[in-house]
Amino acid sequence: MTGPGRATRRGGGVASLVRRLPLDLGPLFDTLAEQRPSVDVRLGRPLDLAPDGGSYWNTAGLAELVRETAGWLAAAGARPGSSVAIVKRNHWDYVLLACAAARLGAVPALLSDRVAPDGLVALLHRLRPDVLVTQRDVLAGARAAGHDLDRLAVRTVCLDGPAEGAVTPDDLRGGAVPPVHSRGDDEPLAIIHTSGTTGVPKLVVHSGRTLIRRLSAFEARPWPVLSVRGDDTVASAISFAHGRALTWTVSAFWRAPRTVALLPDSDLSTAAALLRSHPPTVLEAMPSTYVRWQQLADGGAAGTGTEPVTPAAAGANPFRDVRLFISTFDAMHPPTVRAFLNASQRQRPLWMQGWGQSETGPLSFRFLTRKTLSAPTGRHPTTRDLGRPVPGWVRVKVADPERPGRSVRRGETGLLYARTGALCLGYLGEPERWAQKIDGPWFNTGDLGVHTRDGRVFVLDREVDMVPGLSCVEIEDVLHERLPDVEEAVLLSVADGCPQPVLVTATGDLDPQRWRDAVRDLPPLAEPLLVPWDAVPRTATGKVRRHELREQVLAGSSPIGTGRWT
Repeated sequence: MTGPGRATRRGGGVASLVRRLPLDLGPLFDTLAEQRPSVDVRLGRPLDLAPDGGSYWNTAGLAELVRETAGWLAAAGARPGSSVAIVKRNHWDYVLLACAAARLGAVPALLSDRVAPDGLVALLHRLRPDVLVTQRDVLAGARAAGHDLDRLAVRTVCLDGPAEGAVTPDDLRGGAVPPVHSRGDDEPLAIIHTSGTTGVPKLVVHSGRTLIRRLSAFEARPWPVLSVRGDDTVASAISFAHGRALTWTVSAFWRAPRTVALLPDSDLSTAAALLRSHPPTVLEAMPSTYVRWQQLADGGAAGTGTEPVTPAAAGANPFRDVRLFISTFDAMHPPTVRAFLNASQRQRPLWMQGWGQSETGPLSFRFLTRKTLSAPTGRHPTTRDLGRPVPGWVRVKVADPERPGRSVRRGETGLLYARTGALCLGYLGEPERWAQKIDGPWFNTGDLGVHTRDGRVFVLDREVDMVPGLSCVEIEDVLHERLPDVEEAVLLSVADGCPQPVLVTATGDLDPQRWRDAVRDLPPLAEPLLVPWDAVPRTATGKVRRHELREQVLAGSSPIGTGRWT
């Protein structure tokens, strides 16, 4: 691959920017070490890939770590065109391992350790990896469920010490660092999996064109407000097994912020320590992480107006400098968004909420402000309005679920289809499933929604979760708004009865009269079931696994939606 030229932040448009971006993950950190040496990387805990390397890195050190990792992956058997499966606890080193595999011309497959053992085995059967990189607790958990993961790969490498059927990186070190292997823009670059909220996840194959030329290049442009700046401290607390981690790393580091802070989980003490030491100006986190961190907003959670908290009230509030909050992956409820906006001491902080999928990348986004979330007269604020499709990049249409080939008029509810140049190459090992999702150039998202007459997209529910005549997510918004101590509200459809609310509260209980007052003007709902936070099954990106939750609390009941397009 021809190396990128020296970067500039002015002019040139997307085509010019793409020519400068590293178009493969393999040489990414070599390029950053040469052209972006001033970026400081701070970690919530040391990398599992380099546990003795500490919690501070620069791009030169990361480049050396990627080269070293590529060396022992080659010794393990990774070659051009081979697959390298990565299954470990969440941390940013998913990205570094992916870069090391890509350097060899191999295709990294990023699999979350949150996938249940049976599902993980199904994914590995589809992948047939040459190398499996994992950890002892993943191997032990699978073995306890009756599976030997090491038998599903030619060679298994265990990052954190000896394990049955596996070697360690130390057993493989000492060889020469292989050269960078170039690949075509339309060849597979990386494999990620979908959330798996309704069963075994799908394996999504992306290329250099879809991940880098389309998604990373778009975000790396110098957009007003949205783009990372040289004086920013950028923090990320997401599932690093997700494709978002790859595209974000390329674009964020290319913009050369002052500091990058990376948090591998939602642990309050870890987050407080890192974010107070390096207060972010741009923060991206999963919705469930924002909920867990809400108490760190230090007074912002109590605010319901449009004014920021005062410096005196903020104290050690780690969100005081945030100018831009970003959320993707799942629905955000207004009280949580409001809490963080009010915690910022910036005059006009913004919240960017995106809608997209693993197969497509971002499809639309909307900016929320303190004023946006002040309740209008007679209505409650909602985050179901997800703005307009990305202009020039994405088109959206709505089809009749009963007859998917027939479009409905603007303003009518139906299945949301998207058309984008960032659409993945397909589902590995499931061509029939992929064919069900494709209608010519259009991709069926499986979401029910409305494309309004003025071009905005309202997402109501996943089709599999639907209840005719209402939006479950909208009802959840209302419950969060009216019951501030509810940390999670999930509404499950029931084919032969009223929708079933499942609630997590701060105290573990809920006054019956408060419940009756909260639902007095809502469609009929069943009496709520209260469960602890840890009893709610979640995906790696924090989404509720509604089908599993249904089995826990409504065993034997059926949803209303077909689930045909999940």
